[in-house]
Amino acid sequence: MTYQLATIQSANGPRAAMILDGRAVDIAAATGRRADETVLGLLEALDETIARLDALAATSPAGVALDSVTLLSPIPVPPAIYCAGSNYADHAREMAKANGREPPKDPHELGQRSWHFIKASRCAVGTGAVIAMPAHSSKLDWEAELGVVIGRPCRNVSEADALDYVGGYLIGNDLSARDLSRRPGMPDNSSFKNDWMAHKSFDGACPLGPWITLARDVKDPHNLSMRLDVNGVVKQDSNTGQMIFDIREQIADLSARMTLLPGDIILTGTPAGVGNGRGEYLKSGDVVTIQIESLGEVSNKFA
Repeated sequence: MTYQLATIQSANGPRAAMILDGRAVDIAAATGRRADETVLGLLEALDETIARLDALAATSPAGVALDSVTLLSPIPVPPAIYCAGSNYADHAREMAKANGREPPKDPHELGQRSWHFIKASRCAVGTGAVIAMPAHSSKLDWEAELGVVIGRPCRNVSEADALDYVGGYLIGNDLSARDLSRRPGMPDNSSFKNDWMAHKSFDGACPLGPWITLARDVKDPHNLSMRLDVNGVVKQDSNTGQMIFDIREQIADLSARMTLLPGDIILTGTPAGVGNGRGEYLKSGDVVTIQIESLGEVSNKFA
C-alpha cells in the first residue's frame, strides 16, 4: 500500500504523519512509540520502520482529512541541506549569460565532479507557509529542485550502490536573494566576495514538501517531469533527466567527503527558467507553485 511521510502541525506541536488515502494519520498515536513522533526518528531505523508502517497501513488506521491539517517541512530541521550548484546544462548557460560569462563546458569533459553548497537547516518551511521577503533584497529568485532524502548512514559510497541509501524524495525550492550574493565593498577579484549565507539562508529560504515519497515508490528519479509557476505563469518546465551530475554521482561525491546521515537532504539542481536569467524577481503577494511528477505540489505565498 502506498503512503507518504509528512510532518503535520498538531495541538502537541509537530508530529510525524502517514499520508494515506487522503487522510493524515498521527503515526506515534497509532503505534504508541515515542520514537515515531518525528520523521527523523522514523528515518533513523528505516528498514524496520517501513516494515512496521506497511503493517499499520494495511489496517486502514483512522486519521483526519488531509485538507484539514497544516503540512510543515517533512523534516522541520534537517540535519543538513546540501545544494548542487549549476547542475542543469540549460541553467548553467542562462546564468553564464546573465553574468556576462562564456557558456560552460560539460564538467565531465574537464574531469570535474559535482559541487555543493549548504543552506542553513533552519530556513526549511512547508508548503502553504507564507514567506517574508528578505530584508534588503529586491531580487528574490525561485529554483525548483528534486530533493533526495538520505535514509541510511553512508560514507564512501560507490555510484553503483548510491541509490540504496536513499530513503525518499521530495520537492524543494532553493530560494535565492540574488542581490545579496556579493559582499559590498569587496574587490570583485577577492576570494571573500561571495556571501552564500545572505544569498541562500534567510528565513524561509528553503520550502520543502509536501511530504516524503518513499524511494521504493519512485520508479525512476531520473525521469520525473518538473514544473514551476509564478501566479499561474509557467517559468520552469523540465525533467530530472536533464541533470549534469545524477543522484548517484552526487551521493558518491558527498559521501567521499563526509558521512551522510538519515534525514540529510540533497537538492539536486534546478533547470533553466529562473528569474535571474530574464530579469524577473518575486514581489510581495506572488505565489510560487512547484510540481514534480509522483511527488505532489509545494506552493508558497510571499509577503
